[in-house]
Amino acid sequence: MKGFKTFLILAIVVAVAYGIFQEEESATGEHAPATARSVASAGHDQPLFPAYATLPLRNDWPALPKSEAGEERGGMAEDLLAANYYVVVDGSGSMRSTDCSDGRPKMEAAVEALIDFAARLPANANLGMLAFDHHGVAERLPLGSGNREAFNQAVQEIVANRGTPLRSSMEHAYTQLEGQARRQLGYGEYHLVVVTDGIASSGEDPTGIVGQILSESPVLVHTIGFCIGTRHSLNQPGRTLYWAAENPEELAYGLRQVLAEAPAFSLDAFDE
Repeated sequence: MKGFKTFLILAIVVAVAYGIFQEEESATGEHAPATARSVASAGHDQPLFPAYATLPLRNDWPALPKSEAGEERGGMAEDLLAANYYVVVDGSGSMRSTDCSDGRPKMEAAVEALIDFAARLPANANLGMLAFDHHGVAERLPLGSGNREAFNQAVQEIVANRGTPLRSSMEHAYTQLEGQARRQLGYGEYHLVVVTDGIASSGEDPTGIVGQILSESPVLVHTIGFCIGTRHSLNQPGRTLYWAAENPEELAYGLRQVLAEAPAFSLDAFDE
């Protein structure tokens, strides 16, 4: 088993060095809702995001702090190839509005879409969640697998109120993903997923943290803008993935697109 793990890691290194990646088609094969609008359909000529094969190799990310004995602090993850999805949920006061949500609070529609999203994740993927709401900004679920029921419970406990601290929330989310990357020695996939219905509060413009994430890491930034169109600071064509959702169906579909847009990678791509 130890020899197999060594071979597995060496195979990954070779794959990264040569950029052997392929894009994955949507597993469900479903079509976008007729009225849905993504960045691509909003008239932008730039690609939604740079494919993993075109990203520069990040040999310096994440920084791997060493103990005096030279061992990684915090322990090594059991699955070095795991995909990681950290979700930032907007629980601001505007999520109590019934706009774009068939006469019910937007928060209710978001909860249903998020539960559906969690159910569709691969069983071995790590899922984590932070929310800002009546209780402030706080992590509600740390990254981990086998935690889907806990995720469902956590999103149902969000109480919509207060502002939209996007920068602070995304900084915390990035810190958690970076920590997990250390445990996975930089292998695997890393996705920061934001579900929001509003513009950032004063002093909380996320542009700076988005620039940092994109410049120093392979983390993909996904945003589903609920009932706010495409004019948002997190809609940066060619840099971030953005989906404009104008009803609950489009919101759920936008979250499913996070999985469809994830880069595909498999050891099956190698010749024996």
